[in-house]
Amino acid sequence: MTAVVRLVPGQRLRPYRDGIRGVYADTFGAPPWNEGPERADAYLDRLDTDINRPGFTAALALDGDAVIGWATAWNTPEPFPTERCYPQVAVALGAQRTRDWVCGAREVDELAVGHRARGTGVGARLLHAVTDDRADGRCWLLTSARASDTLRFYERAGWTVATHPAPGGTSHAALLGPRHPARHLASHPL
Repeated sequence: MTAVVRLVPGQRLRPYRDGIRGVYADTFGAPPWNEGPERADAYLDRLDTDINRPGFTAALALDGDAVIGWATAWNTPEPFPTERCYPQVAVALGAQRTRDWVCGAREVDELAVGHRARGTGVGARLLHAVTDDRADGRCWLLTSARASDTLRFYERAGWTVATHPAPGGTSHAALLGPRHPARHLASHPL
């Protein structure tokens, strides 16, 4: 497999929709996510809206014409959003750190790598593609605490857990990027 990772403007993602959907279903249909195919369809609907967010960026990993992975990111707005899992982040970080650490920062929204491309470095390359241009290093992401392999992947890539989920992995963890200026201020688990 010869993977090429490249940034793709949001409007140019349309020809890759089927591949993005396939990788979504492959990645998030398995444990610990266990999402059904309807969630992959819903993601494509959300992506149509997400491409209009300020600072939206996307990267594709391609093997020839086949999508084998992708990542999306954007600038987190201020005031901090109140939908999806954002309220958990705000409570875990507190109001001041939420404003200082994540509002206005580059937020990695989704990163998915198909099973056949895992362990090849494609995920790390996608992560770098959507975050490396951030001169101030202020990048962050949110993932499920149940996704222990995913958490380990991000930590190996230099990301730091900034919130500590409830025991048993029933919530989410926010991570700060390797060059985030507040990374050293993140609390460590007991």
